[in-house]
Amino acid sequence: MKAIVPYLNFDGQAEEAMQFYQSVLGGKFAGAGIIHMGDVPGMPDLSAEEQRRVMHVTLDLGNGLKLMASDILPSMGHQLTVGNHCYMLLSPDSREEADRIFQALAEGGEVEMPMQDQFWGDYFGSLKDKFGVGWMINYSQTAS
Repeated sequence: MKAIVPYLNFDGQAEEAMQFYQSVLGGKFAGAGIIHMGDVPGMPDLSAEEQRRVMHVTLDLGNGLKLMASDILPSMGHQLTVGNHCYMLLSPDSREEADRIFQALAEGGEVEMPMQDQFWGDYFGSLKDKFGVGWMINYSQTAS
Protein backbone atom coordinates (compact mmCIF):
# COMPACT_ATOMS: atom_id res chain seq x y z
CA MET A 1 0.00 0.00 0.00
CA LYS A 2 1.37 3.39 -0.97
CA ALA A 3 -1.11 5.70 0.77
CA ILE A 4 -4.44 6.09 2.43
CA VAL A 5 -6.25 9.07 0.93
CA PRO A 6 -9.23 10.64 2.69
CA TYR A 7 -12.12 11.08 0.25
CA LEU A 8 -14.82 13.50 1.37
CA ASN A 9 -18.36 13.75 0.03
CA PHE A 10 -20.42 16.93 0.20
CA ASP A 11 -23.93 18.03 -0.70
CA GLY A 12 -23.06 20.86 -3.07
CA GLN A 13 -20.21 22.30 -0.97
CA ALA A 14 -17.20 20.35 -2.28
CA GLU A 15 -15.67 23.24 -4.23
CA GLU A 16 -16.06 25.72 -1.36
CA ALA A 17 -14.76 23.18 1.17
CA MET A 18 -11.71 22.20 -0.89
CA GLN A 19 -10.80 25.84 -1.57
CA PHE A 20 -11.06 26.43 2.17
CA TYR A 21 -8.86 23.40 2.93
CA GLN A 22 -6.34 24.63 0.35
CA SER A 23 -6.25 28.05 2.08
CA VAL A 24 -5.54 26.34 5.42
CA LEU A 25 -3.26 23.46 4.35
CA GLY A 26 -1.65 24.79 1.15
CA GLY A 27 -1.10 22.51 -1.81
CA LYS A 28 -2.35 22.57 -5.38
CA PHE A 29 -5.32 21.08 -7.17
CA ALA A 30 -3.99 18.14 -9.16
CA GLY A 31 -4.69 17.05 -12.72
CA ALA A 32 -7.50 18.95 -14.40
CA GLY A 33 -8.25 20.82 -11.19
CA ILE A 34 -11.85 20.92 -10.05
CA ILE A 35 -14.02 18.83 -12.39
CA HIS A 36 -17.71 19.66 -12.33
CA MET A 37 -20.57 17.29 -13.12
CA GLY A 38 -21.45 19.40 -16.16
CA ASP A 39 -17.95 18.73 -17.59
CA VAL A 40 -18.45 14.95 -17.65
CA PRO A 41 -19.36 13.50 -21.07
CA GLY A 42 -22.42 11.29 -21.17
CA MET A 43 -23.93 12.49 -17.90
CA PRO A 44 -27.74 12.42 -17.86
CA ASP A 45 -29.62 15.69 -17.97
CA LEU A 46 -28.81 17.50 -14.75
CA SER A 47 -30.24 20.70 -13.35
CA ALA A 48 -28.04 23.79 -13.60
CA GLU A 49 -27.35 23.46 -9.86
CA GLU A 50 -26.21 19.83 -10.17
CA GLN A 51 -24.06 20.64 -13.21
CA ARG A 52 -22.07 23.01 -10.95
CA ARG A 53 -21.48 20.27 -8.36
CA VAL A 54 -18.01 18.72 -8.15
CA MET A 55 -17.51 15.33 -9.78
CA HIS A 56 -13.92 15.06 -8.50
CA VAL A 57 -11.11 17.16 -7.04
CA THR A 58 -7.73 16.21 -5.60
CA LEU A 59 -5.80 18.58 -3.36
CA ASP A 60 -2.15 17.53 -3.58
CA LEU A 61 -0.42 18.57 -0.36
CA GLY A 62 3.03 17.26 -1.34
CA ASN A 63 5.08 14.38 0.06
CA GLY A 64 2.44 11.92 -1.16
CA LEU A 65 -0.34 13.52 0.92
CA LYS A 66 -3.67 14.10 -0.81
CA LEU A 67 -7.23 15.03 0.07
CA MET A 68 -9.98 14.15 -2.43
CA ALA A 69 -13.64 15.13 -2.63
CA SER A 70 -16.84 15.16 -4.66
CA ASP A 71 -20.47 16.17 -4.33
CA ILE A 72 -23.44 13.83 -4.23
CA LEU A 73 -26.19 13.97 -6.86
CA PRO A 74 -29.64 14.00 -5.25
CA SER A 75 -31.29 13.44 -8.65
CA MET A 76 -29.51 10.06 -8.82
CA GLY A 77 -30.74 9.07 -5.36
CA HIS A 78 -27.59 10.00 -3.47
CA GLN A 79 -28.00 11.08 0.16
CA LEU A 80 -25.35 12.55 2.41
CA THR A 81 -25.33 11.83 6.12
CA VAL A 82 -22.77 13.85 8.05
CA GLY A 83 -21.72 11.92 11.12
CA ASN A 84 -18.94 11.25 13.57
CA HIS A 85 -17.64 8.11 11.87
CA CYS A 86 -14.70 9.80 10.19
CA TYR A 87 -12.05 12.31 11.28
CA MET A 88 -9.05 13.58 9.40
CA LEU A 89 -5.89 13.38 11.54
CA LEU A 90 -3.18 15.94 10.80
CA SER A 91 0.31 15.78 12.30
CA PRO A 92 1.94 19.22 11.85
CA ASP A 93 5.67 19.83 12.20
CA SER A 94 5.39 22.34 15.08
CA ARG A 95 3.10 23.55 17.87
CA GLU A 96 2.75 26.85 16.04
CA GLU A 97 1.61 25.12 12.85
CA ALA A 98 -0.78 22.96 14.90
CA ASP A 99 -2.33 26.09 16.43
CA ARG A 100 -2.58 27.86 13.05
CA ILE A 101 -4.31 24.93 11.37
CA PHE A 102 -6.61 24.30 14.34
CA GLN A 103 -7.71 27.94 14.57
CA ALA A 104 -8.35 28.18 10.82
CA LEU A 105 -10.37 24.96 10.68
CA ALA A 106 -12.33 25.90 13.82
CA GLU A 107 -13.56 29.19 12.35
CA GLY A 108 -17.31 28.78 11.90
CA GLY A 109 -17.12 25.24 13.28
CA GLU A 110 -17.32 23.58 16.68
CA VAL A 111 -14.32 22.93 18.94
CA GLU A 112 -14.69 19.57 20.67
CA MET A 113 -11.35 19.60 22.52
CA PRO A 114 -9.10 22.67 22.42
CA MET A 115 -5.42 22.27 21.62
CA GLN A 116 -3.64 21.27 24.81
CA ASP A 117 -0.87 19.04 26.12
CA GLN A 118 -2.17 15.50 26.64
CA PHE A 119 -1.31 12.74 29.09
CA TRP A 120 0.32 10.71 26.30
CA GLY A 121 2.82 13.52 25.71
CA ASP A 122 1.46 15.10 22.54
CA TYR A 123 -0.24 18.44 21.86
CA PHE A 124 -3.73 17.58 20.62
CA GLY A 125 -7.15 19.02 19.82
CA SER A 126 -10.27 18.04 17.86
CA LEU A 127 -13.06 19.92 16.12
CA LYS A 128 -15.77 19.81 13.50
CA ASP A 129 -15.28 22.42 10.79
CA LYS A 130 -18.01 24.56 9.25
CA PHE A 131 -18.76 21.74 6.79
CA GLY A 132 -19.27 19.13 9.53
CA VAL A 133 -15.97 17.34 8.86
CA GLY A 134 -14.14 16.10 11.97
CA TRP A 135 -10.46 17.00 12.39
CA MET A 136 -7.86 15.87 14.93
CA ILE A 137 -4.66 17.88 15.14
CA ASN A 138 -1.81 16.05 16.89
CA TYR A 139 1.68 17.48 17.27
CA SER A 140 4.24 15.06 18.67
CA GLN A 141 7.71 16.24 19.69
CA THR A 142 8.99 12.68 19.40
CA ALA A 143 9.73 11.21 15.99
CA SER A 144 7.74 8.09 15.18
